[in-house]
Amino acid sequence: MKPVNIGIIGLGTVGSGVVNLLHRNAEEISRRAGRNIVVTQAVVRDLGLARDCPTHRFSLTNNPYDVTDHPDIDIVIELVGGIEVAKDVTYRSLENGKHVVTANK
Repeated sequence: MKPVNIGIIGLGTVGSGVVNLLHRNAEEISRRAGRNIVVTQAVVRDLGLARDCPTHRFSLTNNPYDVTDHPDIDIVIELVGGIEVAKDVTYRSLENGKHVVTANK
C-alpha cells in the first residue's frame, strides 16, 4: 500500500520533535494506520543550520511552496511561528487538496 507522505513546514524545536517522534514510533504508527508514514520534505529558513533531528531521510528546502504544491505530499504539518506564512501555507495546502495539521492557535 502507498505510504502517507508528509511535508513539514518548520523544523525548529517542535518540528524536530515531530520528526523524532515519527521516526522513533514509526513501526507502531504504521501498524495502527495500516500504512507507512514517511516525512518526504521539510521547509527551513536556513538550510545551513544543524537540526535536532536526522534529516538524511528527506529533502530540505527553504521554499514552503515546494511542500504545499508537491503532488506526492498527502499531509502538510505547519509548525512555523507567526501568522502570515502559517496562514498562506495552510490555505495553499488546502487549495491543493492536502490535509493540514497545524500547531497554530
